[in-house]
Order: sequence, then C-alpha cells, then structure tokens
Amino acid sequence: MRAVFKQNAFIKFILTAGFLYFFLYLIYQFVVKRYTYYDQKFIGSIIHAVNFLLEGIGYKTFTVLQDRDYQIIGIDGSNGVWIGSNCNAITLFSLFSVFIIAYPGKIKNKLWYIPLGILAIHILNILRVIALVLIAYYYPQFLNFNHTYTFTFLIYSFIFFLWMLWVNKYSIKNSTAV
Repeated sequence: MRAVFKQNAFIKFILTAGFLYFFLYLIYQFVVKRYTYYDQKFIGSIIHAVNFLLEGIGYKTFTVLQDRDYQIIGIDGSNGVWIGSNCNAITLFSLFSVFIIAYPGKIKNKLWYIPLGILAIHILNILRVIALVLIAYYYPQFLNFNHTYTFTFLIYSFIFFLWMLWVNKYSIKNSTAV
C-alpha cells in the first residue's frame, strides 16, 4: 500500500488535499463559526468594501450589519442582498490553499502564491457581491439564477485557473528543488 501511495502522485494529492480540506473545514465549522465572531466580522468587511465602491460610483446604498447572520447590502429602492457565511469565500480560500499545499512545489513559492491567490479570490468575491447588488437593483428576477449558477461557475473557474497556473508554472515539475 505504501509503495502505491508513493508511486501514484494523483492518489497522494487527493488524499493530502482531502485530509487538509476536511481538517480546515472542521476548524471553520466547529471553532470559527461556533465560538467566534470572525466570520461575521469578515462579512462586514466585505459589505464595507462593496458599500465604499458602490458609493464611489454614485449609488445611494443601505446596509444592515449585525453580529449574527443578518448582514445585508443594497441600493436604495431594492431589497438588497443578504451576505451569509457561505458567501464570504473563506471556504474557497481554504480550497485554493489546500490545492497549492497538496501539489508539489517549492515552499518559498507557496508562501507568496497562496496569499496572493487568496487576495485575488477576495477581490473577485467583492466584485461578485457588487454585481449581485446591481442585479438585485436592476433585474431582481435574475438574482437567484446568477447567484446560484453564473457566479458559482465564475469563482470556481477562477480558482481552477489559479491552480492550473500553479501546476504549469510553479510546480515541482517546473522547478529543480523543493
């Protein structure tokens, strides 16, 4: 069994990534969300960024910020959009990080690539929320579809793109030392 694990890089990657993601998921679900307000504070920071950018381009906005699971941003005249813990991208940061950690590559490259990738995902998520707020204002009948399908596809495609960039440019097969 050990020889198969060493020889098959794909199995090693899947097992490593699966274990790391499961471990981070448990920490997030049973520590961060249950015993801290960091999750909600992070959502609040997303809402503040979205609010700042929307007001910067001339929209009059409203927000509802609370410590527990009720945070909304919108353009006056709309119902706005509710931003929940599944929308803050923390699990996506974990998914991206796990892919990079589990795939071979130089540690020094991982130390800059992971934070840069997380920042890029965070910025894309803020742009996603802005787009959803605009859709809720101009075309509310399309909000659910775009939230569920369009933006899910775009975000996961972007994470896949970042991972493929890692695999093709920075992975161990493209470098000489670990």
